[in-house]
Amino acid sequence: MIIIGINAYHADSSAAIFVDGEMIAAIEEERFTRVKHWAGFPIQSINFCLKEAGVTIEQVNYFAIGRDPRAKFLKKILYLIKNISGSIKVVKDRFQNSRQVKSIGKELEMMSGIPASQFKNKLVMVEHHRSHLASAFFASPFSEAACISIDGSGDFTTTMRAVGNDKALNVIDSVDFPHSIGIFYSAFTQWLGFPHYGDEYKVMGMAPYGEAKYMDKLKDVIELTENGLFKLNLKYFRKGTQGIISYGDNHIPVVANLYSEFMIEQFGQARSKDEPLTQFHKDMAASVQRMTEKVIFHMLNDLHKRTGLTNLCVAGGVAQNSVANGKITRNTPFQKIYIPSAGHDAGISMGAALYTQHIVAGIERQPQILSAYTGSRFSNDEIKKVLIQKNVSFKELSDEELYDRITNQLIDGGVVGWMTGRAEFGPRALGGRSIIADPRRQDAKEILNLKIKRRESFRPFAPSILKEYVDEYFEVNEPVPFMERVFPIKMEKRKEIPAVTHVDGSGRLQTVDASISPRYYALIDTFRKKTGVPILLNTSFNENEPIVNSPEEALACFTRTHMDMLVMENILVERNI
Repeated sequence: MIIIGINAYHADSSAAIFVDGEMIAAIEEERFTRVKHWAGFPIQSINFCLKEAGVTIEQVNYFAIGRDPRAKFLKKILYLIKNISGSIKVVKDRFQNSRQVKSIGKELEMMSGIPASQFKNKLVMVEHHRSHLASAFFASPFSEAACISIDGSGDFTTTMRAVGNDKALNVIDSVDFPHSIGIFYSAFTQWLGFPHYGDEYKVMGMAPYGEAKYMDKLKDVIELTENGLFKLNLKYFRKGTQGIISYGDNHIPVVANLYSEFMIEQFGQARSKDEPLTQFHKDMAASVQRMTEKVIFHMLNDLHKRTGLTNLCVAGGVAQNSVANGKITRNTPFQKIYIPSAGHDAGISMGAALYTQHIVAGIERQPQILSAYTGSRFSNDEIKKVLIQKNVSFKELSDEELYDRITNQLIDGGVVGWMTGRAEFGPRALGGRSIIADPRRQDAKEILNLKIKRRESFRPFAPSILKEYVDEYFEVNEPVPFMERVFPIKMEKRKEIPAVTHVDGSGRLQTVDASISPRYYALIDTFRKKTGVPILLNTSFNENEPIVNSPEEALACFTRTHMDMLVMENILVERNI
């Protein structure tokens, strides 16, 4: 059984392939197009998946599409009738987007030369949030779990709660557009002066610098309801029929201003992106983050009450809120949590495939997915060929020599680009495509921002920690394979690792397992033997672009920045002084 999952005509376009139940490959199209959040049809990702699996497109049994334009169709029509004053252009754009999703057979015909009619019975449309839920539950270690998906909006749903049981996924309830935590968070993200699609993480990073002083005012914006859900006060938000997200011919998602004039009246003039950040802005960020957590915990406590379950699976764009994720077991009765590496919309491809695999095809559950390394990979010979063509000097070293050289460079205050094995699926670099530094250095953040990242000073860097040492450094000891949770760092350890300790004493950790990430584990362990610290500072290998995918992109990033060393598999490139 061969299933390809597809997220198309939606932000973070991607593809994933499963063969006889096992995920062979999954990748985002932005890794090929080099355009963040690219939202077209993922031809290159599909071709990559086919190649990795060693199969042809004719052999694929199902193409699982993570959208279903038929979902809640009557509710969509009723919403448009009630809001008839909206933009005709927006309505036409949404119908055009739906037609594109329905015409995926034509896209497959264009890329393969096989008539679309031959794909007709192989296409399975899976509702957006069911795909999210499937990406978490069917990849988890749980035979039974409560499940929640939260994001901006997809197929007219913004939140969905369910129970997963073996091969079944039974939906309990959902929240309809335009009532959305994602829209709530995005609107305030824009109001705080961060206008681009995906900028919400900046608000999360800024929140610890403020105090949640404005919770009372936010209670008028979003209300907790008795059924365990929530609703927005729509006076604060732009009408949905005036447009939320649009995709131009360049397939780049553009988010319209989501806040209304009423929000400006109540909270003040929106900050322009070049305006200095004041304490008021930081306090607002803290308040928005706190209110978001309050809504999430409200829904989860009710979900536990309804199900009695202590296992939880979380997905959707709001699942990327690692600060909220890290507090779930301390603010709800849930004890074990699984969040996939691509909890955001790229994970729709993986989820649609898993939904089709278990619910449509009835295939037995497979072992949990604990590795995000499903993307591109390159051999030493391929890497050397690129460097020789570009006339770049290099050395080829054994693993032990390499780890020794790298850790010495880190201890001396250096910054290293590290590329090994397969690229990660999802927004986090997890030791496959990472930039690494010494977490003990007080000046590491300044060095990184000066040499490479050039990003806002309030945004933290993350610790990759050997999983056996989590209890020694963090107040909470839970497995975090995909860097999807933030935990408090123990008070006595904060001065030891200042470069990865946020202003509130927390860190967004990745627990590194030797059986999943053997080379990255060995590198960190070499650093531990020299310093006594089982942690490296880890940030994504990029500079205002998608994470690097190939040796050419890694070399280009190294060349235009000031990192000290580039390592690709066993190949070492050092900067000429």
